Amino acid sequence: MASLLPFSAVTLAIAADGAAAAQTTYPSLSANPKARTINTSVNDPARSPQPTDSGETVIVTGTRETGKKARDSVAPLDIITSRQLASTGQPNLLQALAQVLPSLTIPTGGFDTGALTRSFSLRGLSPNETLVLVDGKRRHTTANLYADGGPQQGSTPVDVSMIPMSAIDHVEILRDGASAQYGSDAVAGVVNIILKKQNHGFNAQSITGINADEDGFQQGVDLDGGTTLGNRGYVHVSGEFFHQDHTYRSAPDARTGTTVNKVLGQPEESRESVAIKAGYHITDAIEAYALATYAHRHAESFQNYRLARSLANYPAYAAIYPNGYSPLETLEENDWEVTAGLRGVALGWNWDLSSVYGRDYDQIGLKQSANLPLSTATGQTPTRFPDVQGFNNAQWSNSFDLSRAFHVSGWPHSINVAGGATYRYESYSLGTGAPDTTIYGGSDALAGINAGNASNSSRDVVGGYIDVATHLTKNWQLDLAGRFEHYTDVGNTETGKVSTRYDAFKWLAFRGTISNGFHAPTLAQEHYSSLTLSPTAARGLIAANSPGALANGASQLKPERSTNATAGIILEPVRKLHITADVYQINLRDQILPGGNITGDQARSALGLNGFTLPAGSASWSASSLSANWFANVASTRTQGLDITATYPTQLGDIGVINWDVAINLNRTRLSHQTMNTVTGTPLLNAQSVAYITTAYPRSKMIWGGRFSSGRWTVGVHEIRYGQTTSQLTYYGGAGNTSSLSSTVFREYRNVPKFVTNLDITYRVSHAWSVTLGANNLFDAKPSAVPDGNRYLGVPQYYMSTSQLDMNGGFYYLRANLSL
Repeated sequence: MASLLPFSAVTLAIAADGAAAAQTTYPSLSANPKARTINTSVNDPARSPQPTDSGETVIVTGTRETGKKARDSVAPLDIITSRQLASTGQPNLLQALAQVLPSLTIPTGGFDTGALTRSFSLRGLSPNETLVLVDGKRRHTTANLYADGGPQQGSTPVDVSMIPMSAIDHVEILRDGASAQYGSDAVAGVVNIILKKQNHGFNAQSITGINADEDGFQQGVDLDGGTTLGNRGYVHVSGEFFHQDHTYRSAPDARTGTTVNKVLGQPEESRESVAIKAGYHITDAIEAYALATYAHRHAESFQNYRLARSLANYPAYAAIYPNGYSPLETLEENDWEVTAGLRGVALGWNWDLSSVYGRDYDQIGLKQSANLPLSTATGQTPTRFPDVQGFNNAQWSNSFDLSRAFHVSGWPHSINVAGGATYRYESYSLGTGAPDTTIYGGSDALAGINAGNASNSSRDVVGGYIDVATHLTKNWQLDLAGRFEHYTDVGNTETGKVSTRYDAFKWLAFRGTISNGFHAPTLAQEHYSSLTLSPTAARGLIAANSPGALANGASQLKPERSTNATAGIILEPVRKLHITADVYQINLRDQILPGGNITGDQARSALGLNGFTLPAGSASWSASSLSANWFANVASTRTQGLDITATYPTQLGDIGVINWDVAINLNRTRLSHQTMNTVTGTPLLNAQSVAYITTAYPRSKMIWGGRFSSGRWTVGVHEIRYGQTTSQLTYYGGAGNTSSLSSTVFREYRNVPKFVTNLDITYRVSHAWSVTLGANNLFDAKPSAVPDGNRYLGVPQYYMSTSQLDMNGGFYYLRANLSL
């Protein structure tokens, strides 16, 4: 039975000697180690036509069995090769995956510090609900919490952009609840990034591009290569440099009638990253392995323009900023992770002992800003604040895994038994801002973290699991998994999963799973606190256990819990036509989002209890222009959806081949329960927040097209249709739309379906060289325009919190590849 996966699942074929090496969790080490070479694909999408049948690919995600093939998977699994990632023309893994996976979407770029780290959603759930692994090991998350409104609010996802694209061999995406198999976070699914292990070769790639509006210039360079380590091992080194310029998508500022306000657009970013992966066979039965990744990012994001007249009482700064100023939030980020382990075979058992330590440190600063009250009090103030906020997230994971296939007398099928134990230490800290960022109301645009809100927190997580897989009959598979975990801050959890698959005929199979899931509140959700300042508004996000939150009915966060059911059909009605269809339902209880939104004097009091000082002019702001909230278990939801994929090759004789593909995701989330404030008796969510979790992601995403290969030429054309999103917009009024009119009455806004066309044309100059000319969003589609009365200061013509597609429009690029 061929694997029936979407075009995003077209994968490389792994040679027999390499199949075991590709198995990252429980490899078989009985083969001759000198022959353990993986001849995987390289980053050149034009080296050869892509196959349409990935059924022979050995998978390591969603199963604990050694050597299991994609064609036999009991759960929906997408496999994306490095060639497919390169063919998207995208500068990082996240944006590349969004081009080929309909179940994966990227929220709008956002604003403030949230614009500096991108996240993704799987099956319409929060980024926090997807677990990311690297070579089967849990990856640490970013320290930069998304604090602004939107469906990703409160998320601290794994920043996959910090892994060099050149290091990636392929990616396996499990679209199924997997908490029982992998632990907390795997509510929507699992993304497992498999890195290259070649002990030979050299690959280089350069991408240069610009947007249709002639801004946002991008340059990316990727390098990787491998060599032997003695005659029993390998080392593979990968590196990436990437730079992008600002884009400017703001409408004219209603206060000036000009486009001087640059708040709407992508940040400027420079990123350097490296990955070193190595393995060495100490004996024929024991292998030592290691991985180290490091990345640095510098990014800058514009904030709302401050008018020149706002400096009338500060003559020293009026001279520096005679035309007003636009503060720039800056990010200096250092992200690294180290993995070390041993694995082997003993007494018939495959075993794996590993330790992983990862850390992400974010230093948030400001340029082109000021602390104006400080200037009044002391006669001076900086215009640059390099240390406004500091976030540090660290994770140390240790695991011991075992697996073995048993053959029991009287039972005709092997029984694979796997089990293991884990220990994880997590820590999170918020560093106090420099004194000139906190005193007298703090630095303009983003106030520093004051001493009362700084914190250091940590927790320990211990757990164990067992997994049993077998065939009940020749054509009927069954997989049972169970896991226990203990968190020192939120207690115990037990999760389980039952998966089954029945192959009725060679051309027809059925599969299904049912499981329960668990997601502990992150340390950031428990302790994060910040104050964001606009010219005529302020928004505070305070810790749930802080004095200001407790005074308004906050309570300790509980874990989120889920029930996940999936059922699917796998069909090959005619030869080489592969079709899959899977329906799913995810019930998520006690979902964590900011709730209990308070405004006006109530918010002023809560922020004061937490040590925040507001600007002097805030007394004249409208009540709804000053707000505060905190994280809470706000609601329960039910998400239902359908995934359909189909692939089919058309052979055109001696001319070439066309690989056709279709992939569709239909998704709907409904609110089933909402939590009430214990003090006021009112719901914790308003209509705007309800829309964030129910209608902010596209109701559908469809990708269809094909890739034609003939001789030295390869041409790919794909169409992506994004379904409707619906939001509740704030009304603004007053001179220049400076005042929020209500925190309870909103405008329903429908972002109508959008179509995007992607085109790439590749010419293979020689066996080593290829050149590609491509366009993402060929016809420059953009989100729907927001009505004038719902734009703060008149500027955000596209809704910055939710929409289907990026606001930047068309991107046109030239790519060159070298493979030796």
